[in-house]
Amino acid sequence: MKNSDDNEPPKPFDEMLEPDGTVRMAYAQYGEWLHGTSKDTLLRKDEQADMMFRRLGITFTVYGDAESTERMIPFDIIPRILDPHEWDYLSRGAIQRVDAINAFLDDVYHDQAILKAGRIPPELVLNNDAFRPEMLDLDLPRRVYGHIAGVDLVRTGPRDFYVLEDNVRTPSGVSYMLENRQTMMRLFPELFATNHVAPVGRYPTELRNNLKSVAPVGVDDPTIVLLTPGRFNSAYFEHAFLATEMGVRLVEGQDLFVDDGLVYMRTTEGPKRVDVIYRRIDDDFIDPLAFQPHSMLGVPGLLSVVRRGRVTLANAIGSGVADDKAMYVYVPEMIRFYLGEEPILQNVPTYSLRNPDDYKYVIEHLEELVVKEVHGSGGYGMLVGPKSTKAEREAYAQRLKAEPEAFIAQPTLSLSTCPTWVEEGVAPRHVDLRPFVLSGRRTTVMPGGLTRVALKEGSLVVNSSQGGGTKDTWVLER
Repeated sequence: MKNSDDNEPPKPFDEMLEPDGTVRMAYAQYGEWLHGTSKDTLLRKDEQADMMFRRLGITFTVYGDAESTERMIPFDIIPRILDPHEWDYLSRGAIQRVDAINAFLDDVYHDQAILKAGRIPPELVLNNDAFRPEMLDLDLPRRVYGHIAGVDLVRTGPRDFYVLEDNVRTPSGVSYMLENRQTMMRLFPELFATNHVAPVGRYPTELRNNLKSVAPVGVDDPTIVLLTPGRFNSAYFEHAFLATEMGVRLVEGQDLFVDDGLVYMRTTEGPKRVDVIYRRIDDDFIDPLAFQPHSMLGVPGLLSVVRRGRVTLANAIGSGVADDKAMYVYVPEMIRFYLGEEPILQNVPTYSLRNPDDYKYVIEHLEELVVKEVHGSGGYGMLVGPKSTKAEREAYAQRLKAEPEAFIAQPTLSLSTCPTWVEEGVAPRHVDLRPFVLSGRRTTVMPGGLTRVALKEGSLVVNSSQGGGTKDTWVLER
């Protein structure tokens, strides 16, 4: 007789517990502490964490939300823990991926060898909205385009990690990684004394040193600024936080101007030359003379200074062509082409709807797949097939028929879970991970990164704009 459970989907991989309920090695010490800690203590610590975040003003903006434009980032007091072997594997894979992406960007704005070799369809690059012909034949310092990258990873098993997407335009979230750690150290100092957790606090120094290393030729002591769209931007807290931590000036477009082929910053002591700009403004708005003429956020004439090699933008204009979701499919090929290596981290199997066979399959299997806009972000504009209604799938199918090349689809992965503090106590919730990779003098990655958690039971959507929260990520040093 068939067991009634035979048709049930397999349980997701639990990062803390073995199938028999024993605690995995990475969580051994922490698990013992958690088991001996009362619910009242955890509740009190959660309230203290919430108070800290409110005091710091750690918020993000939800555009189009009629109820409120600003929300607190939900923070979970139970860390996500990785052992040294897991982290070695992940960090090598993330560095390999970003090195290949930087090589790709340098190539497509110069010789375009990978296109000539037929390894990537030329139209995917040259007709891409993020491809900037204005950057053709420019030699950037150290040939780096994506100075700061975020690689989004998901896990389905003990050694089964997949790259969900790459972020090399203006990746965000690192301030939450840093604040999460500081909050945990204030709340649970005794745990850091016994668990040998790798530090992340040196990130601002590493970032500043990397930015110094890509200054224009001949500039030994560069002036660095962080360019923000302003306080109404969803990530403004992060911009202000990073500028303070790096010890650089936070500026808006109106604070900068171009004169005689150089960029200057207005100060109370008079104009001061700027050499490196960590910009958090999208390409379209960075220079109204070159791109969107009505932009009030950028600096008129900035592109002309970039083209003269007299200022460095991080990340470079045109970097977005590498993190388009349609381009994501080809990153393993970039690794083989430029590095002569096999990818350490695998992509999630992906259907490109520009391919007729893939399109046919996706239309017939919408209830099984996650479908995303090629240019989408933040969890918006996607269809999670297994959680959708028939009406939602029918409406989405009309969008696919109208513009198939604007979408990709992926199977619904059974994302790993981590113990999470929720209303009913400690319960498993799905997570992803965004390690932050810095490129300059060398390529490095901070140990850990930002773990995002889907706080709703059963939800796979971890984006803060869609109800997700964040956790501190511990990489054990031994």
